[in-house]
Amino acid sequence: MASSVKQLCTICNDDGISNSAVTWCTECEVLLCGDCEKPHSKSHMSKNHKTMSADDYQKLPTFMQELSSQCQDHKKKFELYCSCHACPCCVQCVTDKHKMCQEMKPLSDILQQVKSSASVQLFEKDLNDVKENIDTAIKYLQTRITTTDTQKTKAIEKIRHMRNSIDDYLNKLEQDLLNDLESKHSQLKSNMASLMQQMEQRASQINQMQSQFSETTQYTSELQRFIVLREIEKITSQTTKYIEDLESGDHFIEKNLEVNLSSALQSFLQDVNSFGIININTTTSTLKIKAGRKDQAQHLIPKVPGVEQIKPSLLTRLTIPKDIKSLYITACLILPDGKFIILENNKKQLLLFRNDGIFIRIVVTFTEYPYDGCLVMNNTVAVTLRLGKRTVLVDVNRSKIIQSIQLSHECFGVASDCKTLVINDGGSQCTTVNLSDMSHTILEGMRGVYCISLFQGNIYGTNSSGNEVCCYKATGEPLWTFQHQDMISPRGLTLDKNGFVYIASVGNNSILVVSPDGKICKTILSVADGIKDLFAIDINRETGLMIVSSHTSGKKNEKSYQTCFVYKV
Repeated sequence: MASSVKQLCTICNDDGISNSAVTWCTECEVLLCGDCEKPHSKSHMSKNHKTMSADDYQKLPTFMQELSSQCQDHKKKFELYCSCHACPCCVQCVTDKHKMCQEMKPLSDILQQVKSSASVQLFEKDLNDVKENIDTAIKYLQTRITTTDTQKTKAIEKIRHMRNSIDDYLNKLEQDLLNDLESKHSQLKSNMASLMQQMEQRASQINQMQSQFSETTQYTSELQRFIVLREIEKITSQTTKYIEDLESGDHFIEKNLEVNLSSALQSFLQDVNSFGIININTTTSTLKIKAGRKDQAQHLIPKVPGVEQIKPSLLTRLTIPKDIKSLYITACLILPDGKFIILENNKKQLLLFRNDGIFIRIVVTFTEYPYDGCLVMNNTVAVTLRLGKRTVLVDVNRSKIIQSIQLSHECFGVASDCKTLVINDGGSQCTTVNLSDMSHTILEGMRGVYCISLFQGNIYGTNSSGNEVCCYKATGEPLWTFQHQDMISPRGLTLDKNGFVYIASVGNNSILVVSPDGKICKTILSVADGIKDLFAIDINRETGLMIVSSHTSGKKNEKSYQTCFVYKV
């Protein structure tokens, strides 16, 4: 919320006078009191300036109050716009912070586009729609939170019900086993107690005879003694036989109580490692929001043409000196100043040509075979040295390698957007290099991509063996894949300012254009247009120039050789 403190006149305040402001000049960016506002409104330089009341200015959001048409670093007026960094610049910014940026535009052109094509009502509707969508999404998430809480409660009930069921069942099984134990124990105990009682009766009889034996033999007559001894003999004989019968039977076999727990129960303790699993299952969202425009600023730029409107016209071709005509061009580039660069594999050279296609000089000769190249910023070019597992930065103006970037994999395709360098290994891996601090990030899963290009944060690549063009996010996540019967062994690719993808289809000597969404395809150049054995392609997004490597048709008494054709698209 804007501050409620009364604001002072900027001009008076500079002179040490505290007069309350009544007006804000949006162009001078100063607060004016009543006395200062009068000459300001009459001055030839400022009488047409737009103003607003200081009270209304104070109601503006803080970020709008802090906006300025002047560079805070250099105190100069913004005059240019850097497309690479998406910010306005003053003249000094260009040489200070943006000297490596290649997409600088007059700020007046950008503002004119906004003025002529932007609709306040349209963007107000966009804002309202976005707010409504956010509110709808918040309500949806609140409902989902309530639903999730209910699901949690039901899950707890289910878990505890299962636990109680298991407890009840185990308690029943336990009681059954205890009852069986009690029954068998009672039976064993009862049998042994009954046998012991019988034996105790016989033992009592034997004890009595033992106690009376001396009296019987000492005080009885011989006849009585004989009869008594015969009776003792009979009883001992019977008792001995009784004991022997017991022994020969199973009465003295040791019967031990033992519990064998269920193997299923023991297996349960070993095999059941969890009570269950909590899953988060996904279903299609029921959230309904208003469909918004894919690009909220699409009305700030001219209307994008369709694929059918793209018709390249030949401007010139590079003139190759006779002594270097045995070329194998693997990359061709258009510099910001309109000159052309080609990367030649046989002689391992980077060659520079004028705007009209005339050869200027050899920029650099490499010690290793180069594979691909791209414009990094201004006149700095990146070149991949495949087997050396490194990529070098070449200053074209100084004909000098200014930096070598060593990687962990072979270097095939390379692309840049001024801030980042992306180098792939021709397989499923690529490395992004932050050009500000040269830090590396490895991306996986890019499916046999050889040549690559960058546009609006996405990575585009050709998979020659798969006859397809792929689009990935900057994180390596695939967005779309395109295949077409007219696209055979695609190699080089580039994009224009509208996001159309231009592909060098090597297998049938043609240049194809694919729409930004990867759904529509059109052949714009073929053998009928005089191109053959092509490989590399590049577009200058500012000028609309396109360069394509190709063999010449070969004039009379002249052998065909490789060069580059330049088109306007």
